[in-house]
Amino acid sequence: MLSSDTPAAFHIMTKPHGPACNLSCTYCYYLEKKKLYAGTTDFKMDIETLELFTRQYIESQQIPNITFTWQGGEPALSGIAFFREAVKFQKKYANGKIIDNAFQTNGTLLNGEWCRFLSDNYFLVGISVDGPEEIHDKHRLYHSYNGTFKQVMRAIDLLKKHRVEFNTLTVVNNDNAAYPLEIYKFLKSTGSGFIQFIPIVERENHGAGENDLILVGPEIESNTTVTPWSVKPGDYGLFLITIFDEWVRNDVGRVFVQMFDVTLANWVGQPGALCVFSETCGNTMVLEHNGDLYSCDHFVYSGHKLGNIKCSAISAMAQSAQQYRFGQSKLLDLPAYCIQCDYRFACHGECIKHRFEKTPDGEHGLNYLCKAYKMFYSYVHPYMQFMGDELAAKRPPANVIQWAGKYKRYSEINN
Repeated sequence: MLSSDTPAAFHIMTKPHGPACNLSCTYCYYLEKKKLYAGTTDFKMDIETLELFTRQYIESQQIPNITFTWQGGEPALSGIAFFREAVKFQKKYANGKIIDNAFQTNGTLLNGEWCRFLSDNYFLVGISVDGPEEIHDKHRLYHSYNGTFKQVMRAIDLLKKHRVEFNTLTVVNNDNAAYPLEIYKFLKSTGSGFIQFIPIVERENHGAGENDLILVGPEIESNTTVTPWSVKPGDYGLFLITIFDEWVRNDVGRVFVQMFDVTLANWVGQPGALCVFSETCGNTMVLEHNGDLYSCDHFVYSGHKLGNIKCSAISAMAQSAQQYRFGQSKLLDLPAYCIQCDYRFACHGECIKHRFEKTPDGEHGLNYLCKAYKMFYSYVHPYMQFMGDELAAKRPPANVIQWAGKYKRYSEINN
């Protein structure tokens, strides 16, 4: 048990149906986690585990507002009845605390009944959509290999009809990275006012056995290659810059892009908004369907299992030496090349899952997306500085829209 660095609060992403999903997205890193539970056919969390988790999670938080985040796999597979029980348990154990719920879904199972429930209970819904139909259906497929776009758009229409607050999550991969403006304008057209872009970067272990996980973490250095669907660093950098050029001239204050908001926060010295761009991590863990707790959504590997809530208290596992070392490694294992970087304050080496490259001087631990972030930060530097100065003067950052009109876009500069 730790003392001086014990967090007052931490976050848990809950997988109520484990890695099970009704889709078979070609870039999914979580479907194969079924191998960690060989022989399991029913991945639905039982009610006893749900109640135990709810009580422990609320009791362990030293803050007045607590958010339950439901992910997958696909959490909707657990059914509405399961989530009605979840809300009941939250009310039973709230003890005066304010409880919120966030629900990340592929959208294909949502219907009117689901949306009425989500609306009545004030769930924030994150819906996964990768762009217009042809782009989205390249990777987001049913097990039959049919595309899911039409069902996702139907779900978005239902969410809007029932006034469910929603945002969008777009996985940036080797294919859709070539269409930044098409994707950004499409996402705005859906009514999404908060947009998340998640770069997909995975490596395959060519020495994996039949029962081993194929997609591996950064500690595996040999006999691996980056998957063909992973976004290339230069492409991702250009993707962000192209969208930023559109956003900074038209949409600041009206459309919220997580990457740009987090960058501005780090620029003005308010870090911590997103773990991958924080100096350390470890305060966001993952609970599997059977009560197993892991260090991070991207580190659901046997070596990063902290324990099970049926045997150990959540608070004890969250404050364990193992989890502390995991979170501190983000800072302590940063290569000298990164420590000396002008943009370390904004990046902090990004996610440790992506730190499998070597620096120019041969040191292990450089982030695969380093080139992307250097491209992005160097380009947005003057804009971020302007918005930071506006905030310091208690003026709206949206003033940057008029100011930005004086400068050429990246595409104009680099033609």
